[in-house]
Amino acid sequence: MRLKVPLLFLAALVLTDVQAGESFEFVPGWLKPPAGMEFVGNSHGEVAVDSVGMIYVSVDGDGSDASKEGLQVYKPDGTYSHNVPNLPKTLHGFVIHNDTIYATVLGQQKVIKSTLDGEILLEIPASSFPQDKIGPKGLKLTSVDVAPNGDVYVVDGYGLDWIFVFDGEGNFKKVFGGREAPYNLMNCHKIFIDPRYDEPRILCCDRVNLRLLHLSLDGEVIGEYATGLRRPSSASFFGDKVCIAEIAGRVSVLDKAGNLVTTLGTNETDGEINTNKTEPGAWHEGIVTAPHGITYDAEGNILVTEWNKFGRVLRWNRVP
Repeated sequence: MRLKVPLLFLAALVLTDVQAGESFEFVPGWLKPPAGMEFVGNSHGEVAVDSVGMIYVSVDGDGSDASKEGLQVYKPDGTYSHNVPNLPKTLHGFVIHNDTIYATVLGQQKVIKSTLDGEILLEIPASSFPQDKIGPKGLKLTSVDVAPNGDVYVVDGYGLDWIFVFDGEGNFKKVFGGREAPYNLMNCHKIFIDPRYDEPRILCCDRVNLRLLHLSLDGEVIGEYATGLRRPSSASFFGDKVCIAEIAGRVSVLDKAGNLVTTLGTNETDGEINTNKTEPGAWHEGIVTAPHGITYDAEGNILVTEWNKFGRVLRWNRVP
């Protein structure tokens, strides 16, 4: 049983779990939900930051206000700004690349590209994917990222774990991955183009296998980057570091070699982690429940969105 510490006392603490020189300060109460909402709403998505520091949080919502579903936008201080118009909810995974949104729409089996103002620039529908790679329940696209040459990488992370590659115009190029050797993926939840090496590579959040796997952009297995994690679900890069959202109750920071540098918000309480049903009354300041999306901002602060039916976004500021 966790000792229940008064929240006002917790708010005054620098809440970190530091092992090797990286320090972060938890920021309680930093996000202000839209007017009339106590929380941001049912969340099963991602968080990202644009070039001027605006924060984008994907929200399925609870049906009470459709204008606040889809993609909520917050100012750097956590004040709600607006919703991106014209975007569907169920944006399970998205990135902001050169101030352009690339997203997988889990509920509609497609990929979209849009401006920050919601103008749809490209759609890659289910019919553009090779039909022999689609499982009996259809595509379950969970994540997308963009390579330096403009190619779009998409993973069927709730489906059969295939990684599909399209050119910048949405034309299919190739497919690799899946559940057989040499990949052996199992719930490849999200993928990201890892920019920290001489040649960019793919970082796979291979959730059921509790590992991060590196692939070349051509689909060759480079090797396991980290193992023994707590169901890694999302990643973000800052310098030579990567932060990982682990849905089974932890946030980790790893160095370029895959060594653990820092852990944040670790939760060991059964029934609170790896579920979207943890109610606000069971939330603890600086302690996570089900980290699902994660991003660094330009200063190296870490923002985390959880899989939660009420909606919860946490923040740790990097201490220089």
